Amino acid sequence: MRQIPVDTSTAIVMVAKTPQPKVKDRRTGEIAMDIESGSKLMTVDVMFAANEEVEILSITVPEPGISGELAMGTPVALTGLIARPWENDFNGQKRHGIAFRAVAVTSLAGAATGPKAA
Repeated sequence: MRQIPVDTSTAIVMVAKTPQPKVKDRRTGEIAMDIESGSKLMTVDVMFAANEEVEILSITVPEPGISGELAMGTPVALTGLIARPWENDFNGQKRHGIAFRAVAVTSLAGAATGPKAA
């Protein structure tokens, strides 16, 4: 499947919703697992602002890739962000969209503050 790298170098990215386990099957409550590492997958909703546009994106990331306190409004860095188009049939209806996945979501909350004067 085609994967498109996403440039985040000029974007402002902040947590919109704290990390939640990614559910694979809503009927059973089964949690999605990363095929490569076996880690639990998490979903982090972020506000992604670039080119004078703002969107809320749901990013899938393996649980070990989440670092720092990711409370609502926390500025974050997205490492290895890719977009992957998808399409499927559900009950005879075609559905499509773009899925986002990152290697890591890292809090930048402490990075912006410098040493305080005494």
